[in-house]
Amino acid sequence: MNVAVRTVPERKSPAPPPPRGGRARGPGRTPPLVLAFLLLPLLAEGVWVFWPALQGFYLALTDWDGVSAPEFIGLGNFGEMVHDEVFRTAAVDTVLWLVLFGGLSALLGLGAALLLQQERRGVGFYRAALFLPVVFSLVATALVWQAIYQPDGVLNQLLESVGLESLRHAWLADQDTALYAVIVPALWRQVGYVMVLYLAGLKGIDPALYEAARVDGAGRWQRFRYVTLPQLRSVNAVVLSVIIIDSLRSFDVVWSLTRGGPYHSSELLSTYMYSTAFQSLRLGYGSALAVVIFILAFGVIASYLVRAFREAD
Repeated sequence: MNVAVRTVPERKSPAPPPPRGGRARGPGRTPPLVLAFLLLPLLAEGVWVFWPALQGFYLALTDWDGVSAPEFIGLGNFGEMVHDEVFRTAAVDTVLWLVLFGGLSALLGLGAALLLQQERRGVGFYRAALFLPVVFSLVATALVWQAIYQPDGVLNQLLESVGLESLRHAWLADQDTALYAVIVPALWRQVGYVMVLYLAGLKGIDPALYEAARVDGAGRWQRFRYVTLPQLRSVNAVVLSVIIIDSLRSFDVVWSLTRGGPYHSSELLSTYMYSTAFQSLRLGYGSALAVVIFILAFGVIASYLVRAFREAD
């Protein structure tokens, strides 16, 4: 006996009604408020950053005194740099500043982070003490160190009190010591910032890696070389970028202490750019110097990041 079975068609649930006061928003549509929050900062960035930067690239190809109309001269400013002795001195000093200021700030910042990464009694005080100079203005820092470097300042008096009066020196007035004397306050301010970056990186390392290294018999140096350094690769990229950018744009502390002197012995590309553009009123040549600074910073950072990404892959 055949029995017919009747199936009931499946009911489809009704589509939800569209929200009141507007049309239904598709799954890929961005809310207008979000677009406003994105476009307004981008517009401000374009007006106040990107457009002046593009104008700077154009002015680098002109001869302009800031008053009359710019005169297009092509690569004439860059050709002049080849024969500019002050430019060569500033370029060498900038490279020396980058090596000493950047290398020492990275090494001292990493060393301070390794010493202060463990939560012990009083470690917070030392962290705050090292980071405190970052809060100070570079101009204020320069004024304090200018008083220290005076012929009757703290440094010379300290040398005399410990029997080293033969080392008393006019630190900022001597061509042989002016640049190195200016590096010290800039370094004093930078170490705390680099330390904080490395502390954040060290906190992100899995402690199980160190335990496994200890089980395998790795010593302290081996754990640092084969565990800590590879895990800090991404932090190293950030630190390198920050150091290079800060080195090439270092201006406040140098200008406040020596203004690039004496006799251009502490001249950097940034100070030479400022004095050329706003004191000699050669804004075209100053813009060309700014382009050189940008190319140096972009080239070094881009080459390091490309190499780091290749190693990561």
